[in-house]
This record gives sequence, structure tokens and C-alpha cells, in this order.
Amino acid sequence: MALSDVSYFGIRHHGPGSADSLMQALQELKPVAVLIEGPADASALLPLLARPEMQPPVALLCYPEDDPASTSFWPFAEFSPEYQATLWAVANKAAVRFIDLPSSARVASVEAAEKADGTEVPVEAETAPHLRDPIGTLAQAAGYEDGESWWADIIEQNPEPGPIFAAIADAMTTLREGEGPLAEFEAKREAHMRLEIAAARKEFDGPIAVVCGAFHVPALQATRPLKEDQAILKGLARRKATMTWAPWTGPRLALGFGYGAGVVAPGWCKHLWRTRGRHDAATLWLAMIAAVLRAKGHMVSTASLIEAERLARALAAIRERPKPGFEELRDAAIAALFNGEAVLWALVEAELLLGADVGEIPPDTPLAPLIEDLQRNQKAARLKPEALERELSVDLRSDSGLFRSTLLHRLNVLGVQWGKLTDSGRSRGTFRERWTLSWEPEYAVRLVENLVHGPTIEKAANGRLIQMIGASTSLDALAALVQGAITANLSEASTAGLAALEERAARSSECLEILASVPPLADIIRYGEARKTETARLSGLLERLIIEGGIALPYAARDLDNQASSALVGAMRKADEAIKLVEPEQDVLDAWRNGLAAVLDGSRSTALVAGCAAHLLYEAGHLSAEAAAGLIERRLSPGTPVAEAAGFFEGFFSAAGQRLIYDESLRGAVDAWLKSLDEDAFIAHLPLLRRVFSHLDSMERRRLIEAVLGRVRRLPAGLTPTPNGDEAWRRHLERLGPLLMGGNGNG
Repeated sequence: MALSDVSYFGIRHHGPGSADSLMQALQELKPVAVLIEGPADASALLPLLARPEMQPPVALLCYPEDDPASTSFWPFAEFSPEYQATLWAVANKAAVRFIDLPSSARVASVEAAEKADGTEVPVEAETAPHLRDPIGTLAQAAGYEDGESWWADIIEQNPEPGPIFAAIADAMTTLREGEGPLAEFEAKREAHMRLEIAAARKEFDGPIAVVCGAFHVPALQATRPLKEDQAILKGLARRKATMTWAPWTGPRLALGFGYGAGVVAPGWCKHLWRTRGRHDAATLWLAMIAAVLRAKGHMVSTASLIEAERLARALAAIRERPKPGFEELRDAAIAALFNGEAVLWALVEAELLLGADVGEIPPDTPLAPLIEDLQRNQKAARLKPEALERELSVDLRSDSGLFRSTLLHRLNVLGVQWGKLTDSGRSRGTFRERWTLSWEPEYAVRLVENLVHGPTIEKAANGRLIQMIGASTSLDALAALVQGAITANLSEASTAGLAALEERAARSSECLEILASVPPLADIIRYGEARKTETARLSGLLERLIIEGGIALPYAARDLDNQASSALVGAMRKADEAIKLVEPEQDVLDAWRNGLAAVLDGSRSTALVAGCAAHLLYEAGHLSAEAAAGLIERRLSPGTPVAEAAGFFEGFFSAAGQRLIYDESLRGAVDAWLKSLDEDAFIAHLPLLRRVFSHLDSMERRRLIEAVLGRVRRLPAGLTPTPNGDEAWRRHLERLGPLLMGGNGNG
């Protein structure tokens, strides 16, 4: 059979101008086969791109079956030339296939390079700018900010552009002259593509179109013996790979998000593609800017838009460009719509230039099991993945709310932070969670990596948590993992975590570790009703930990440095709050408070820790106001070293500054200590005072100053104190209590 003629179309990856020119060229050539730069072992998946249910942006996902973590992506947008070439081939019944190195061979080549020199090599392995974006390199040399503007001006909108793809081939040939030998990986890629083209010439009778990055055109056109290319590929390692399509997002097509073959502004490229052939593209872009601004509450007049368009056209004329490009429209918008404030451009930049598109794939597309299970769960939860952040409020008392919460928590276990929980402490207490949702395409990679733990979201999350529990070495970390397992309703991980927690608790004597494990367990017990959690086993374990913490505390408080004492004080406060939250039996409370009292009485207890213990006992009513005032007077007496007195003062008042407003005896003790300090010591401790009182709001500070100055706060005009107010208030509480408990208040 006679060899077919081959036409080479050098394109810019994800360039709308390239895509438009390519469609015209294919329509003129009418090839019988279209060969596209891409992984050769994924050719069978190419026709799926033409399915009506396939909504770009999407990405081809390939990973070795024995190493899901080594996943590679090939994204496609609606303005990608490769995507449009595939649509044309399917619509015109032409053969379509990829011709680049197989995906598994690419991964193996990168791993081999890493082992050879010990450095990490990206899948693209394209470090030089002219390799990463050759058209962008030419544009930069010509003084343009992006390759699309250069392409549009020099090639598409040039009154006499001539043969476009021939001109690009000539430019790339010049760019590659004298570059020396290619890196081994790039040499293998081009050798493989030449062999695939040679095989296609023998297979097909008719014109063949090769669609590849413009940089590769000179190398693919070059005549080289097949044996040389075969020698380059000799010993090419291959592994069995799994391939499928996955949704992608508009922002992840951008260079700024680390995608080496991406574009500067995917949103602008999408606009160029959808307005190709129209004369009002600039007008429509400015209208989009106005729509975004108006949605954000900014007033934009029609007159300002007209002025912006006139300015953009004037700038294009001054810069000798055939039409206003992205730079002219941006500068005109800043001048006419933003009053010259370039910083305000950030209000619309992300939404316009990056977009919020999230692709969709046909429901019958073969998927990695975890991705498929995620889509089922998303459908059941009625949650659509979106690229931009949005708020979601979840009521745990409803089945649908609990299902959504469980799904998001399980995904977080797998490292897929589609939802981030905000204000978690308060949300659990009100049976409500508030999430911020934002989908990122790399989450599909993380799901693939978690296939080693199980084929479904639930099984994989159980498996990963069990692995983390087995690797955990501290009691507090185990407690946090158990909390995560119960919150995500992962029964297998919960059982394993509780067993490990009990075993670790039996062997642990580290006070800080014990105290840090109390809050997460207390949260589970206190708010377990919202998730219908069985907490009986946890309650016994928590009580044991509280008792052990109380016993260990006096010894842990001895002779600590500043960092260790601050860490222990933080753990004590959180543990005490958690203990009050769960309301344990009296003997458990006594064990904890006896530990605090032992710290307060211990001669070797660090002053900061002792002050914290005193405050916690005072708040619990185990230290009366008179006793607390006397204690403060002794601890802050002139005979106490200043550093020790300051530590006790900070430990007691760092969370109790408001007490000084109401308790005259405490205020007097502090006042006496401050007066006893000499000038240098007082100045040295001003940061301490600032730190202690920093949590007081402006009104509380004002009231404290008035109390210190002895000013009596007066009631507003017309108001007088009620006689026997205390007795009336007590009667009010006696009646209000039964009402709050569900009674009728009649006694």
C-alpha cells in the first residue's frame, strides 16, 4: 500500500487560537486519521470525549495498577486543540489515536531518572521555558504578556498571515537550532511519536493529520532511520496501567496552579473560543466584568463601560495591535471601572481569568472504584462539586444532614478536603456543622492513592485510619484519631482505635499526653447524641484518664521551663473545660481537683502552673473568694521573687481578668503587688500585664479602670435599685427552672 501524506499541525496546548486554526485546517485536509500527542495506551478512551455527556474540562487519568500514587493527568478544555481535533475525527468518522509514550512507560522513565541521579523529575520533565511553552517564549521575545495575544496578532488577525502552521514550523525550527542533544526523556517521546507516525502511514491510505505541541514539529518532520528510534526506545520499561476520565476544573488549567502546559488565564481563553469570529468580543468581555462587579454590589454605569471600550481600542491602536487584547481590556477596565485602583482588579480577577468550571463525565465511564463510589455518594447527598468556595450548613438531627456530614468527614480522613469544617466546637454543640466546600481536581489523585485501603469511601477511610492508629505513638494522637473515626461513623476504625487507646492508656504515665487526650474523648461523649454514638465504653476510659491525670499532675508540674509550663497550663485548662462538660461522677471530679490542690500546695510546683491550678479551683468553688485573695496576697508579697510572683499572676489571671472588675479583695492584692515593684521591674513586666488583659474588650477595660479609680457606676436616670432584688430573682429562678426542664412551673 502506498505511503500516505502526513500534515503536521503544531499547536499551543490549550490555545483557543490554535484550536480555531486547526479546525479550519482539518476541514480543508479531511484526513482519514488524526494522530494526537498523548499516551498511546489510552487511545481507546479518546472517542469518549465526543459523548454529549462529556462536559470539559476533564482529564485523562492514568496510573500503574501496582502503584496508584504514580498518577498522571492529561487535561482537556473545550478550547484545547486536541479536544477539538478528537471531536472532528469522531464526527467525520476518521481514525483517532494518541502517539506519545504510553503512560506507564512515562512513569517508569521518570522513576529511572530519579534513581540515576537522586533528584525528583516531574512527569512532564520539561524544565526549559521553550520546552514548557514555546509559543509563549516567542511571544515574550516579541514583548507580549501571553502566547495567545501574540498568536492572535501575528498569525490569526494578521491581514496577510500566509500558511499558519508552516510559519509556526519555521519558527520552531529556528527556536531549536543549536540546542544540542535532548534530554533522554524528551528524546524517547519524539522517537515514539515518529515510530507511531511511520506505522500509521503504512496502515492508512489517505491524508494523515498529526496534532502535536509546536515545539515537536521539526523533530517529527525530520527523516530518521527507524532503527535509530527503535534503539532509543530499546528496553523501555512498561507496567500495566489503569486509565479513565476524571472531572477537572478551570483554575487547574492555569500555569499559576503548577500545570506546566497550562495557560495564564483559562477564563480568557474560554471567552476567546466562544467569541471566535465575532467583532464584539471586547464588548462582551467588559460586560462580563460589569456583571461580576454588580453581583458584588458595585455600581457600574453604561457610560463607564462605553468609556472602557473606547479606551481599550485606543490602547490597541497605540500599541499597534489589530484588536484589543487581554492587557488592553484589563488596563481600560482599571481606568474606567475601578477609578484607576489596580488593586481592585483582584475583586474580579480570579472569577474572570480562572473561572469556576468543573467538568462532567458520562455515568457509564469506567472509573477507579473510589471515584465511582464518590460520585454515587455525591448524588445521594445532592452535593455537586464546584471549584469556587461555597458555604454549607448541616443539621445533624436530620438523616440527610448526618449523611452529608459523614461523607465529608470520611473524605477528610482520606486527605480529600472537599469540605473544611468551620467553627467546629460550637457547631457540634448546636447539632449543626458549617462547612466550606471547594473541589480541587487533585482530590481524584488522592482517591486513587487510597485504593490500597479499600474500594469504597467507607472501607478506604476505615483502612487508612486503622493504619494511622497502628502508627500512632502518643495517647493524645490516638484520642484524636478515635474521635475522627467515631465522627465519620467508621465502626472498624473505632473498634481498633478504642482497643489501642485502652492499651496505651494502661501504659502511659505522661501527664501532658493524658490531659491532651481528655478533650477529644469528652467531645465524643458530650455530643455523641447528635451522631447516635454509643459512649458507654468511652465513659469508663475517660474517667480513668481523668483520675490518672489528677494523680500525675503534681509530679508533672515540678521545676518546668517556660515552654513546658505553658504547654502544661494549656492542657490543664482544656482538660478542665472538658471535664466540666461531661459532668463525671463526684469521685472522679474529686480526684481531678485533689490533683490541682496538690499542685497549688507543692513547694516545687512551677509558679505559672500553680497559678493556673489556683484559678481552676477558684472557678470550681473549691477556693473561696477570701481564700483566693489571701493566696494572691501571699504569692505576690514583696518577699516572693518577682519572676515567681509574675508567673503565678499570669497563671491565675490570664483567663480570669474579668474577676478583677468585681472582686475588690483580688484587685487590692494585685494593686499592692504592682505598687511594690520598682520602676525597672514594673517596666519589665508591662508585656505580662498586656498579655493578661489582652482578652478584655473595650467595655471591660473601661469598667476595670473605673473600679481601680474608685468610681461608682451610676444607674441610668429614672432607674433605682429594687428592694429585696435578690429574693425576687431567686423566686424567678425557682419558677423558671421547671419550665426549662419541661414542667409547667406550677408548684
